[in-house]
Amino acid sequence: MAAPAPAPRRIYQTRSKLTALPLYYEGFLWIKRANAKETKYWTELRGTKLFLYNDKKQEMFTDKIDLQNMMSVADQYSVTNQWTGVVLTLENEEVHIRTELTEEAEEWKGFILTVVEMSVPNILALLPGQLIRLKEVLDKETSRRASEVQDKETHLSPDGSSEEYESCTDVPSMPLCFHNVTRAEAAEILTKTESLGSLILRPGGGAETKNYAISIRENSEYVKALIKHYRVISTEQGYTIELDKPVVLKTLQDVVDHFVKETRGKLKPLITHEYEAKFEDSLKGTQKTSVVSKISPEKTSPAEREKENIYMNVTTCK
Repeated sequence: MAAPAPAPRRIYQTRSKLTALPLYYEGFLWIKRANAKETKYWTELRGTKLFLYNDKKQEMFTDKIDLQNMMSVADQYSVTNQWTGVVLTLENEEVHIRTELTEEAEEWKGFILTVVEMSVPNILALLPGQLIRLKEVLDKETSRRASEVQDKETHLSPDGSSEEYESCTDVPSMPLCFHNVTRAEAAEILTKTESLGSLILRPGGGAETKNYAISIRENSEYVKALIKHYRVISTEQGYTIELDKPVVLKTLQDVVDHFVKETRGKLKPLITHEYEAKFEDSLKGTQKTSVVSKISPEKTSPAEREKENIYMNVTTCK
């Protein structure tokens, strides 16, 4: 069976900027996850992750599924609807995928089993050409993992022990406008401390705590304080601002600078120490302030941020 036509080259290049993982296979899959309806996705297998797109031309993935710790693969058939499916049992969920043809499901299983089990499966009904492709993928994945191990071994503790420490990309240098606050707290700060700045970098929502968000205040002749929020995704390549046309930048400071530049300096980062100084001054007076006080990790649990995070998704941040 012929391989599915790939996504347009421009789209492929844009997606490749979001992750360093190599692309092994791609095509349309119908995917059903827990508590969600079955949805058709253009799906890429990169490394041991499935990246899901709403259509072939979407640049930023909608979701991803990590197969690294997959426990089992089982076939699922429907005689009535004449489709073939596969059940992937992961540590925390079951993922049902299906295709229109049995041959397609068999090929997806072949690629998935190869990168997860690190061997070419010999129990599938695949053609010699397909088996050659799987062997090529196995060689690439073996090389990729060896490079990862080598990179980790180069990051040893100063005393030379085998204990690894996080690289500088895992612990980014924080811009001065970073505040460890929730979405609602950021909106309150920006509304009530107008003279100090109009842009805050803060933690993002969800379980992936390495993500961030930008909260800004815009003033116009119609609305005095319009608060907007933008998601910033941490990737192997740096940080991606989720817009209709995603912007990929190397550092969080580059993200902040991008917003300032795109608005021609209208946005001013709200500097941490300036905000804290203003709060301390307010405590010296008799009148209390309701503005959120200090940067406090206890204030921003992932559950709080997940509940609050609804983001703008526009073509420009102007």
